[in-house]
Amino acid sequence: MTYPDISISLQLALHIILYCILTFTVAQNPVDTYAPTVNVNCPETSNSLVRTFTPQSQVLNTSETEYIASRESNVISNAWSNWLGNASDIGYSFENLQGKFPRIGIVIGGEGYRAAQYGAAVLSGLDWRNTTAREGGTGGLLQVASYLSASSGGSWLLGSLLMNDWPSIQDLVYGNGGTLSSWMLDLDLIVPSSPSVSDGNNQEYWGSILASVESKANTGIPTSVVDLWGRMVSYHFLNETTRSNFYTNQTSHGAGQLWSQMSLLPNFQNHTMPFPIVTADSRQAGSGIITTVPLNSTVYEITPFEFGSWDPGLAAMLPLEFAGTYLTNGLPADPSACVTGFDQASFVMGTSSSFFNAVLNVTDGSFGFDTSDGDEDGMSFIFNQLLSHTQSSDVMDAANWPNPFKGVNPATFQDSSSDQLELLDGGSNLEKTPLSSLLVKARGLDVVVVIDGSADDQNDWPNGTSLLTSFERVSSVLSSSHQPMPPIPGTAAQFISTGVNIRPTFFGCNLTQGQTAYPIIIYLPNAPPLDGSAPATNTDNTRFSYTSMFTAVFINQAFGNTLGGFEPNTTLSDPDWGQCLQCAAVDRAVTVRSDFCSQCFAQYCYDPNHLPSKSELPGRQFAFVDPDLGGLQKVEQWLKDNKGALAGFIVAIMVVIAGIVGFM
Repeated sequence: MTYPDISISLQLALHIILYCILTFTVAQNPVDTYAPTVNVNCPETSNSLVRTFTPQSQVLNTSETEYIASRESNVISNAWSNWLGNASDIGYSFENLQGKFPRIGIVIGGEGYRAAQYGAAVLSGLDWRNTTAREGGTGGLLQVASYLSASSGGSWLLGSLLMNDWPSIQDLVYGNGGTLSSWMLDLDLIVPSSPSVSDGNNQEYWGSILASVESKANTGIPTSVVDLWGRMVSYHFLNETTRSNFYTNQTSHGAGQLWSQMSLLPNFQNHTMPFPIVTADSRQAGSGIITTVPLNSTVYEITPFEFGSWDPGLAAMLPLEFAGTYLTNGLPADPSACVTGFDQASFVMGTSSSFFNAVLNVTDGSFGFDTSDGDEDGMSFIFNQLLSHTQSSDVMDAANWPNPFKGVNPATFQDSSSDQLELLDGGSNLEKTPLSSLLVKARGLDVVVVIDGSADDQNDWPNGTSLLTSFERVSSVLSSSHQPMPPIPGTAAQFISTGVNIRPTFFGCNLTQGQTAYPIIIYLPNAPPLDGSAPATNTDNTRFSYTSMFTAVFINQAFGNTLGGFEPNTTLSDPDWGQCLQCAAVDRAVTVRSDFCSQCFAQYCYDPNHLPSKSELPGRQFAFVDPDLGGLQKVEQWLKDNKGALAGFIVAIMVVIAGIVGFM
């Protein structure tokens, strides 16, 4: 007697179950709002839908220009007053600074949940709405920023802030008991219910996601694993999802929320938020690159108004509303061939974090994820279901964007003859913090704050690779279109030996007369706690769940570093750090530096002629220590063993973040 193969029978049963769920989901819930609308009438114009320019004729989109002008005149001017007071604490007069304040931008980079949480903690430390940050002098910088750019996991944070209409980080991450339900990072991104592929809740979750992606595929627009990824991300970072409806189809879980409709939100219309930019790398269509892409590969940006690139090789932009439209020389095949609704917020965030060219084996559907927690089996299962339920695209390991720039700059644009663009994670060229997006000459930035949550070394800390890549790319590819960068250490080894990879550092402090202007860079890398506590923020890229306790420890550590600065040769925080940060923010507006700010710059500026040393930063621990060792009952012992890394927290946090004392 022969017996059927149990594994094959189980897979068949799961396939049937998921098919039933998928069919029911499509019939019962508008998850198909993820589908773009095709065959839309294009704007009545004989001119190209694509605007092109040269490095010498750069001009911002009119709506971006108007947004920045309104924000700087109506919002930022008051924010400077709130932050600096009369500026006497840093040795200046506010009246003398008025009308000359520098233009500031912030960039957030890194990978996955680590980058999202690190960026959240740092932004909270720079946010005037946070009482602790405001009292420490760091809170307020976020309010005077004109731009906020992000990539990869940083784009998840940015998208979450924007599409939820700019709440405080505390409310966004932990929930507010009302409209915000928290990020729910304890629910695994891939297998939220349990590690089992056959788990009924997992099947419901995947069924809803697949229904969304299938609705897009049915329009004829190619899909890929990135569509699945973006829809998973939306459950945590967009609105409409709560713990009670996570496995149901009571809502569309972020489907239908468009990046181009961000401008309709109240806090965007009031210019309360910095102007947002998300970036993504690309590989030449058909190249199949599965490693780091070359520095001259086109880098794209997505704003609420446009999609395109400032790279000299392309130098073109499309109104974001019509992303997803195939164009040749800026024109559609016929007047009704336009597409709208392609710019789903979840797809934008998924595109910027699309690292699958480096991990997905398209032959067997394996990803190389952890097999012990179900992530590998779960991702492989839903990917293979995508292949069986939709017409297979030629490219499954990158984000498929119909090419609106076909025919543009054929001598220099890598995809001028391609129908599709293959977009990748914003760090695929190793520029993990999208600094170059804020060095565009037309944007005129004076100060850029770099929030670097990268995992570069053996302990998953930054080692300057992102800044080094930006420096090389700006020098070799973008010299005609972007501002230059200030002097930085020349190698990753020098970033480490000088210690600037584990402390706040100002680059570009001493711009000399006649020298080509570059902005000051305020570098805020993810680093071990100042006081020598065991670090919890250096997690690996593919950790797809965090307990509530873990998230609280993580954010509190990064928040503490943001407020702490450093005291040379001690494990103490700097009580003057908040004012020193203010000094760096206003420096491009002053002609004579105050005595107080001169002292700050002597401590925090990188001087290539007088190099600092990592020996000035003693007592740091670098090896990751899991702060949640299997349950809250072990927290007290962990705190005792690690010098009270949650100082000020203790009991409240054990009840799952009921109060984050230092974070409020």
